[in-house]
Amino acid sequence: PPTHARTHPARIPPVASVASGPRHRETQTERLLMRQEKTMKLIVNALVDPRIVMTKNVGSDRAWVWSCFDYSEGTLEEEVFSVKFGDADNAAKFKEAFDQSQKNMAALQEGADAAPSAEADEAADALAGLSTGTAEKES
Repeated sequence: PPTHARTHPARIPPVASVASGPRHRETQTERLLMRQEKTMKLIVNALVDPRIVMTKNVGSDRAWVWSCFDYSEGTLEEEVFSVKFGDADNAAKFKEAFDQSQKNMAALQEGADAAPSAEADEAADALAGLSTGTAEKES
């Protein structure tokens, strides 16, 4: 379980760009990156996972709380995060963009990243027929 919670005030004008975050050029995975407002220090660096449950912070319609694996300190650790926005509209936009990123990642994990093609099937069949030769040496 997470060892501690990190709470960060957030004023993020391009909310959607933070939530949908950078998309990896080759794998199309999406990350949630957040930086401190004044120092620009990376405070959240997490893969958007469809299993993350983001809930409203108790007593506030401007704050969200979630748990995820974070890599902002250079090691992978499970953390609990909270982000508070200046108004409820920005908080709602952030949540909508995050939910869309989760849908994109769920589709990617289900194989919706590329349309089926005969060429890809042929390559997969060729790779399936390859061996490392260790089975031949063992017999």
